[in-house]
Amino acid sequence: MAYFPAFIQLDNKRVLIVGGGNIAYEKLEHLLDFTKDIHVIAKEYSAKMLQRIESEKISYEKRAYKEGDIEDFAIVIVAVDSLELQAEIFQESKKYNCLCNAVDSVAYCDFIFPSYIKSGDLTVAVSTSGASPAVAKYLRRYLEQIIPKSIIAFLQEMKQLRKSLPKGEERMKMLDEKAKNYIKSWSK
Repeated sequence: MAYFPAFIQLDNKRVLIVGGGNIAYEKLEHLLDFTKDIHVIAKEYSAKMLQRIESEKISYEKRAYKEGDIEDFAIVIVAVDSLELQAEIFQESKKYNCLCNAVDSVAYCDFIFPSYIKSGDLTVAVSTSGASPAVAKYLRRYLEQIIPKSIIAFLQEMKQLRKSLPKGEERMKMLDEKAKNYIKSWSK
């Protein structure tokens, strides 16, 4: 099954992470690039996870997940080893219209985490629909090497031009040409 690529705006969307280990930590790290409206529930926390939670002032509870915990969340990340708990939370997420990702269990996922690059306003996501996360990771690393750091300033300039110039075909052509020339300059 292929996943539809979509970028979700997380403003006013609460995220719950169930789990406190290394995989939960990785998901927290990714989510913090886009939101801080995150809550974590886990019986145990790795030292690294607790340190990051405290440094980012993320709310958390040290206890087992219980039915109903996802009621007020738009997204839940289930980063626990128990397939039974993954299945339970996935089924419960349907009741609350909550998007669910159960780590390493695509059967219990409404979405998957792509390998991605985040540089200012640029986000490039790479996915193999779960076929090979390793390929996605190495392709992302390759892309990171060819995208220059100047992309951040260039995108700020393009954003300002879009805001300041009147809409229309002339603006569209000018912005298109500017983008084309910028990308061409990478290979020089």
